[in-house]
Amino acid sequence: MSASTESLTLVEPWPLRAAWLVANAVQLTFTLLWTAGCISLALLVRAITRSARVPLRMASWLWAPGLLGGAGARVDVRGVENVDWSKPCVLVATHESIIDICALFRAVPVPLRFMLKQEMTRVPFVGWYAKAMGMCFIERDGSRASMVKSLRAAAEIVKAGHVLCIFPEGTRNTGGRVGEFKAGAFQVALSTGVPVIPVAMTGAGAVLPPYSFRVRPGTIRLRIGTPIHAEGTGGEAREQLATRARDAVMALMAQD
Repeated sequence: MSASTESLTLVEPWPLRAAWLVANAVQLTFTLLWTAGCISLALLVRAITRSARVPLRMASWLWAPGLLGGAGARVDVRGVENVDWSKPCVLVATHESIIDICALFRAVPVPLRFMLKQEMTRVPFVGWYAKAMGMCFIERDGSRASMVKSLRAAAEIVKAGHVLCIFPEGTRNTGGRVGEFKAGAFQVALSTGVPVIPVAMTGAGAVLPPYSFRVRPGTIRLRIGTPIHAEGTGGEAREQLATRARDAVMALMAQD
C-alpha cells in the first residue's frame, strides 16, 4: 500500500453526515427543552417543599434518564453494592464528558451534590438549579483564599450527611487518558473523616465528546470501587490519598 493511500482519512458519505447533523440538531433541541422543563419543575418543587431532596431525586429518575435516552446512551453500572449509601462519603470520578453527570445521577441510588466550577453559575437554568440544590463551586483563579472557601463549603455538605462528587482531574480527560488527581480535592475527606469512593467511567467521551454537540449512541461504563478510608492530615496525607484513589480508579478501568 502506498504512503498516499495510507494517509487517506475515512470520512462518512455526505448523506450520512447530513442525517447525523439533522439528528444532532433534534437531540440538541430536545436536550435544551427537556433540561429547561425539568429544572423549572425542580425549582418549583424546591420552593414549595423548601427541601432539595425531592428535586435532586428528580434529577435521578426524570432529567438524567431522559437525556441519556435521547442520546441513545446506556449506563452499565457495577459496584453499587460496595458502598453504604446511608452514610456520607466523597465520590471521586473520572471525567470524559458533560454527560458524566447524567450517568452519575442515574447510577448512584441517593441524591448527589457536585463540586462544580464557578463558571457553571452563569449558565441559565443549570446554574440556577445548581445553586438552589446546594451544590458547591470552586473558583479556579488559583488563589489560596478561593480554594479554602470552596473546600469549606464542600466539607459542610459532607458534614450535613450528604454524598459529594468531585472530579479530581480538574478538567475533562481525552482519549481515555486519566489525568493526575489534584490532591487539594481530597482535603474534604481528610477534614471530615469520611471515606473516598473511587469511580471509573469510560465511554462517555464517545457518546458526547468534550466541547462538542455531536452525539452518538453508546454505552457508558461506570465502575464503583470499595471505600478508601482517609488517614492523617496535611499535604503528605492528601498526596497519598490522591495516589491511592487514582490507583483504585485505574484498577477498576482495567477490569473491563
